[in-house]
Amino acid sequence: MDKFKRKVLDLLKDWKENYAPNYAALLEGARRVGKSTIAEEFAKQNYRSYIKIDFANIDDDLLSAFKDIAKLDVFFLRLQTITGVNLYPRESVIIFDEIQLNPKARQAIKYLVADGRYDYIETGSLISIKKNVKNIVIPSEEHKIHVYPMDYEEFMWAIGNNTYDTLRQLYKTNVPVGNGTNRSLMRDFRIYMAVGGMPQAVQAYVDGKNFSFIDKVKRGIIDLYIDDFKKIDNSGLIGMMYKSIPSQLATQKRRYVISSATKKRTTKKDLERLSDLLDSKTVIPCYNTTDPNVTLSQTQDNDTFKLYLSDVGLFTTMIFESSPDTGDNIYNRLLSDKLPADLGYLYENVTAQMIASTNRTPYYHTWEKEGSTHYYEVDFLLQAGAKIIPVEVKSSSNKNHESIDAFCEKYSSRIGRPLLISQKDVGNEGQLMLKPVYMLPFVLEN
Repeated sequence: MDKFKRKVLDLLKDWKENYAPNYAALLEGARRVGKSTIAEEFAKQNYRSYIKIDFANIDDDLLSAFKDIAKLDVFFLRLQTITGVNLYPRESVIIFDEIQLNPKARQAIKYLVADGRYDYIETGSLISIKKNVKNIVIPSEEHKIHVYPMDYEEFMWAIGNNTYDTLRQLYKTNVPVGNGTNRSLMRDFRIYMAVGGMPQAVQAYVDGKNFSFIDKVKRGIIDLYIDDFKKIDNSGLIGMMYKSIPSQLATQKRRYVISSATKKRTTKKDLERLSDLLDSKTVIPCYNTTDPNVTLSQTQDNDTFKLYLSDVGLFTTMIFESSPDTGDNIYNRLLSDKLPADLGYLYENVTAQMIASTNRTPYYHTWEKEGSTHYYEVDFLLQAGAKIIPVEVKSSSNKNHESIDAFCEKYSSRIGRPLLISQKDVGNEGQLMLKPVYMLPFVLEN
């Protein structure tokens, strides 16, 4: 696989300069987002030598070396002998890959860091699942770095599209780009929505594979996740919760409903399963805030939330899951914006992914219409200084935005300029800013 340029390498550089050797770097994220590749690439670029220990594929000799971890001089000598790699004090790093598979090695990080001879990078998925931390003391000497699927800029780098900085400059002008240009830029963005940011899928696209092949790659990742969930809980219910996310969003439910996924009454065990699903980092929770203000987290309703998938490409595949093979025809219609279905929930998912990739927690707000059984709902809320920015997401250039209008009237003293995200060109409707979805990253930068 090609070595893709990833922003997390800059975060690792910051760790090396400001936190090592007092802290190990812990790359945490869903499976197949590229953690192992990132760790090894960083080691090659920044150290004289490195040893990578993959706990998912470790031979008995290397595993036996950990019996001597209490005697660090012996431990380091055995590591070097078994791997044939020389370690140099303060010039070498040891990578513990898939650390969740060896909890005792993770616990030993405290002593390895205190020794100070070498730096340490851990990678892990399902890192906080209860059985993976049972009977160990979780080290406080970990500098956690979340690894997300590739964002839109990283995707553009990977496919050799150099227009991202131009998009940023266009955004700063705050003038329409023109219908023809906007259609072309939206088609580029829909390619990202179709492929997603999982490195395997991106690699397949870079290699010129057709969308039918890329879809099979993504289905393989989804199957891997489902298998992982069964290892955590063999009931299969966590996988059902995961796979119900697109359908729950499609039916425009105001919150995620566990029983809609499991088809049974929700139990305490189901709440534990949900917690494990959240810990897997394969999903993005978006919490309802009961009193929207600049301290969104303080009015977060932990019982009322939506779930999105952490990768929009996997979401696209799951939308069409009823077909055993999502062929090129469906993808071509998606790229041309000619699918008959209302795909607003697909655009919501990519918006949630963009927000989460900036290490923000997504929030939304819903409230009852006066004198009605219906509700208003603002899709997302962003904090901007002392103000909050309400965000509504549309799949088309739909001019109906009564929820965001009602929100602005109700909370006028708390908000900055409201934002409507769609496929429509840059514009304004009174105070409402209109931005095409491919410009959302630049809104978040500001």
